[in-house]
Amino acid sequence: MRRWNGWGDESNKMDLPASGSEFLRDLVGEGSPLGDVDLQSVVAKVPKSRLAEHKLISQDAEQRVRHARGQSLPDWLAMRNGDYGFFPDGVAFPETKDQVAELVNFCHEKNIVLIPYGGGTSVAGHINPFDSDRSILTVSMARMNRLLELDTDSQIATFGAGTPGPQVESQLRAKGYTLGHYPQSFELATIGGWVASRSSGQQSLRYGRIEQMFAGGSVETTKGRLDIQTIPASAAGPDIREMFLGSEGRLGIISEVKARVTPEADKEDFYVIFFPTWQQGKDAAKDLVQTKVQLSMLRLSNAIETVTQLALAGHPGQIALMEKYLSVRGASEGKCMMTLGVTGNADQCKAAHRLMKKVIKPYKGIYTGNYLGKKWAEKRFMMPYLREALWEKGYVVDTLETSTDWDNVDNLLNLMEGSLRDALSDESEKVHVFTHLSHFYGQGSSIYTTYVYRAGSSCDQALARWKKLKYPTSELIVNNRGTISHQHGVGKDHAPYLPTEKGELGMHLIRTLCQSMDEKGILNPGTLLVDECVQGIAAQKTGTSDD
Repeated sequence: MRRWNGWGDESNKMDLPASGSEFLRDLVGEGSPLGDVDLQSVVAKVPKSRLAEHKLISQDAEQRVRHARGQSLPDWLAMRNGDYGFFPDGVAFPETKDQVAELVNFCHEKNIVLIPYGGGTSVAGHINPFDSDRSILTVSMARMNRLLELDTDSQIATFGAGTPGPQVESQLRAKGYTLGHYPQSFELATIGGWVASRSSGQQSLRYGRIEQMFAGGSVETTKGRLDIQTIPASAAGPDIREMFLGSEGRLGIISEVKARVTPEADKEDFYVIFFPTWQQGKDAAKDLVQTKVQLSMLRLSNAIETVTQLALAGHPGQIALMEKYLSVRGASEGKCMMTLGVTGNADQCKAAHRLMKKVIKPYKGIYTGNYLGKKWAEKRFMMPYLREALWEKGYVVDTLETSTDWDNVDNLLNLMEGSLRDALSDESEKVHVFTHLSHFYGQGSSIYTTYVYRAGSSCDQALARWKKLKYPTSELIVNNRGTISHQHGVGKDHAPYLPTEKGELGMHLIRTLCQSMDEKGILNPGTLLVDECVQGIAAQKTGTSDD
């Protein structure tokens, strides 16, 4: 059963090895675990619904709790201490496009705020209710979870927008196809949510980001249903399809997604390579991408992340032997780990593997085969469970991600890590910070930075520390040629930083588009754009919003 106050299935757990616990104690100090509230105590806080009865809407208090928060760090803390603040007045579970349209029309007529809900995996505040004079309805797409059609000639699959990652792949693979979209949230996130937030999967080098996969579909708007045709390419004006990518529910609810799929590959392997220095690893990664070696995924951990991953892996005896071997080969302190994937038929994989080894050779890459790569693949979707393991030890973990051009990668990475590492110095608290590059382009790469700190004596203190970490570093990103989000969308948390990235005229265009589709401002207000009706969001830029 899904956890009501955390990530994933209750039966899944990622234990922190003894070596990992000792590692963190040495870096940031001993953690003090905080207690959790129980579900029923939160349910008891849910106020009476302001919604009129409707056949598609549940006013059940527990359902309203389960659909009130996502997976951001503030969401996590709220779920753990029971301080939710606000709940939707009801949750709808449509099963057809027509029912979604009925709900949109109902909300439009009654001036009800409508929040779309996919898998509830947002880490940027997309789905959170807020203090509003208007009723708030959350629309869960969970029952629209099937493969509806597969056109094998055009290789286009049609899915209900609420289909989660495992069901996307299982239904396609039964027919010999794959979408190939594997974000870390794959276990719970939905195909409609991927489109709405411009998601990127771990194997984007082969399959592309969701914008390359999204071919068309249906959107239920306040002005009626918009069917987006599946045309291979067009020069006929602005791309309507692109307008809905990253729209985050501001233009309507995506009800069906038509996606470009690929025949299932014959072969897939993941490999690990170590480089003596970060510079060598980064140059090798850039070379691999710019020479267009046919890799399916590529990830480069900096030295601190490499040390951290090895410490958290367990099996200290085996790790020690490997470290000794790497040291003899010239990769000791400061070494960096690269994980890459090769996917395709036997000939494609053989050619890519051969070329990969040729490219890394001048950069002194130490090829270790596929053993560690297999271990990565086995646990690739387990990392969100690490938050639970750390929480039980009294630690808090969160991430910041961006992307930038190659000439700015090191500069921005160092600025981000420095900002985070020093953010709690006024409390004499240490922060453990590490980074990897996870998505690569000829032009540049993403930067994915993780930070771990002590929760403190309460959830309020943990949240206050998070604000000191999150807000200044977010400002730093957008003021230094980075995007506020490479793969997690904007939501409410990142909306204050979007104007710096898009500019005044760019924001005017986005806002005008949203207003043209939603004159009453009922569609997910405060998300993507800072709206006056959503209190406290604009203050996030300075970290002064009310606790």
